[in-house]
Amino acid sequence: MAPVMMIFQSIAVIEILAGLDAGWQTQRRDDGTVERSELYRKYGIPTACGVVMAASAYAVSLPLLLWMSPVVVGLLFAVPIGALTARPAFGKLFATPEEGEPPAVLRRANELSESADVGINSALVELHDDPTLLAFHVAQLPPPRAARPDTIAANLAVGRAKVDASDTFEEAAAHLSSREAFSILSDGSALSAGLQKR
Repeated sequence: MAPVMMIFQSIAVIEILAGLDAGWQTQRRDDGTVERSELYRKYGIPTACGVVMAASAYAVSLPLLLWMSPVVVGLLFAVPIGALTARPAFGKLFATPEEGEPPAVLRRANELSESADVGINSALVELHDDPTLLAFHVAQLPPPRAARPDTIAANLAVGRAKVDASDTFEEAAAHLSSREAFSILSDGSALSAGLQKR
């Protein structure tokens, strides 16, 4: 993995020196799986570097290729290594002690989480039914930011569109995903527009 990271870091340094965006991406919060097309796109450059290095070393001499094999092999197998490390670990490999035997407080939290039937959409219902709670909730929200093309939240935009297309509050709440509902709960104007529907 070290030669592959060397290529990625070299590319980032070159992009920074060239004044380009080095591509600081957000963290993945899902199961960590990566699509095959993304693997080929991301690890194609390290693999190509491995092919060039192997061919160049072999053109000089076979002993040089053997001497460079720890670096070359890592680069040539960049795609399979990326696919293997993108999946959850098998069995107890890289597992923490808490995963094998979770502490009592974590087990209790998981039990409460599983037994709770309150979803994010029911928060909309609670606010719809309780004007005092709604006023308190809106007072806790940060002031709205000026809308700019690079700061548009996709979940909020889709949630607003679903609210606008709904005839009643119940219809709007039923069609919102949990992320869309959370975005609306975090935006005072969208929340007010959604809760005004009867």
